Order: sequence, then structure tokens, then C-alpha cells
Amino acid sequence: MKSEVYFSSLNGRSRTECLKALLNNTEGYFSQFTKGSFVGIKMTVGEKKNMGYIKPELVKILVENLKRRGVKPFVFDTNVIYTGQRRNAVDHLNLAYKKGFTPDKLGCPYIIADGVFGTDSEVIKADFKNIKELRVPSLVRVLEDLVVLSHITGHIMAGYAASIKNVGMGMSSRAGKQVQHSSMKPVINPANCALCGGCIEACPASAVSELSGKAFINSSLCIGCGECIASCKFDAVKTQWHEEENIFAERMAEYACGILSKSKRKVFLNFALDMTEECDCIAGTDPKIAEDAGLFASRDILAVDKASFDMLTKTGDIFSRGGGIKMHQHQFEYAEKLGLGSLDYKLIEV
Repeated sequence: MKSEVYFSSLNGRSRTECLKALLNNTEGYFSQFTKGSFVGIKMTVGEKKNMGYIKPELVKILVENLKRRGVKPFVFDTNVIYTGQRRNAVDHLNLAYKKGFTPDKLGCPYIIADGVFGTDSEVIKADFKNIKELRVPSLVRVLEDLVVLSHITGHIMAGYAASIKNVGMGMSSRAGKQVQHSSMKPVINPANCALCGGCIEACPASAVSELSGKAFINSSLCIGCGECIASCKFDAVKTQWHEEENIFAERMAEYACGILSKSKRKVFLNFALDMTEECDCIAGTDPKIAEDAGLFASRDILAVDKASFDMLTKTGDIFSRGGGIKMHQHQFEYAEKLGLGSLDYKLIEV
């Protein structure tokens, strides 16, 4: 049976009207949450300069919808492994508050699930091809009701970033994020390196240093987070794109599969708005790579990601960076083999 994916097109409507139309037509998705239950809303506010994140006024519409059902919603995210304002909960929350994610504007709390320093990390046994242990916040073990709000963007490694990345990477602890990134080992192209120091300062693992007047990456220390790539202004840091890019895609899908196995009731919403080439961790005022399309919703994380991708790439894969990144295509196929969801979907426009 095909998985249902609902699509609410902007089509002359405001973003608020678009979201309300989607929620009205997916009543059954949200009625599954029982009165008194705690419903976690997973999303990210992005870094300081990012402006494409899902805005709090839209999140509040969902929160009010849930509260009318007698449930207890809260918005949450986890800390990151790269240098930035979301590396600890204090700076992370201050950033979120500045962007309007305060309880009075959301109608519910905003929390950081893995603690002040990202050390709330438990091990869950798994039996995937690449991952045998999941490292996740303790919240993942007990959270039965989940709504995932994902801002669709490009990504410097994954190519296409939406719900699978938001869950697999975004709901893991910092230790889990490092495990997923660990196969991606960038290198320095000495011919382009100006030794500006940007990559040295940006590296969260102190893996970059000076060697013979150029930057050098110690692969034994590198966690593969890609922060050095984002910080370089001279195109001197290169990711080694070979078979390991597929391992990165597989690990992320495996994490998403393991994490979602702990939740009993879940809904996924993809926001095809303000889409940039880089993810919200990096992108500031980057130009859009696609026109705003609307919002997608499904109970199937793979189907909602594939339906969003298909609609946005009708005239070409805008996420592949000229054909250089194909791991999202591999991830789709691998995720279906894992049982994460279905690539066969029925699109219902509302």
C-alpha cells in the first residue's frame, strides 16, 4: 500500500494559511495523540546568521492545535558538535530566545534534550550494518509521541536534508553525531591554502594545525563534521568523496530508524520554504536554490522526504551540486531496505 503524503501548496496563500490547511486535512495524524500525553516537537532554530529556519509563529499554530487536544507539547533540539552557539544548552537557549522561541511566543517550553554540555547520552543496542550502538539523549527512550518539523535545505555532505537528517542526526546526542560523521575525512589542498587560520579556529576536535606553512588535518583526530569546509574561503578544504559518503548516508538512516523505533506515534512535516544550498547550521542570507513550494506531511518519514524531493527536483537535482553529491539517492534506497518507510507514496494536495 502506498504511503500517504499530504501537500499544502502556497498557491497564493500565506504561510499561515498553508499550514492551517495542512493541519485541517491531517486531522487523523494528530488525533492519535491521547489527552495528557507529552508530545515532543523536534526542530532546529539554526545558527545565529541563519534566517531560513521555521519561524516561531508557525510553530505556535501547531502547538495550539495540539493543546486543544489536551496534550502537553514541547519543542526540543539537541546540541551540535561543531563550533557555534548551539554547542551547549546555555548559548543554544539564548540564541533560540533571541529568535523568538520563548514560551510566551511558542505557547510551550523549548528545551535542549541532551543537557547543558550535551553529555546526556545513553547507549541503545542496535543491529544495523554500520551501527551496533545508538548514542542518544535519555529523552529518546521515553518519548512516545513525536512531531518532526524539518526545514528542507541543501547540505554540504548529505546533499538533500529534510526529515531523515533531522531525526537521525538531530535527535542523537553529540557522541552519536560524531559517530555518524566519523567516516568523512576532509583533506587540505595546499595549492589553495592561504593559512588564514579559519579552519584551525573552527575545528571542534583540534584536528587542524599548521604544517610547513599550510593547514593540515590530522585524520586520526578528525570527526568529519565538515566545519572546516564551511569556514574555508579559499576552496582549500576538500571532502574525499568516495565509497564512505554512502556510509555516512547509511549511518544517518540507521540512526533515524533506531530512534523512531522508540516512538509509538509520529508525524513528519517538511517545510519547502526559504531553501538554501547550505543547511541552517551554515547558511546565512544565502540565495534560494528553489522557489517556495509549500508544506508536506506524512506518518512515513521516507515517503515525506521522497515526495518533497521529487517535487523540488522535477527539472533537475538541485541538491547534487552539479552532480557531485549523490548520497541522498543512496540513502533513499537504503532507508527503504531498513524498513524506515516506503518510496511508494500517494500525494494528496490540499
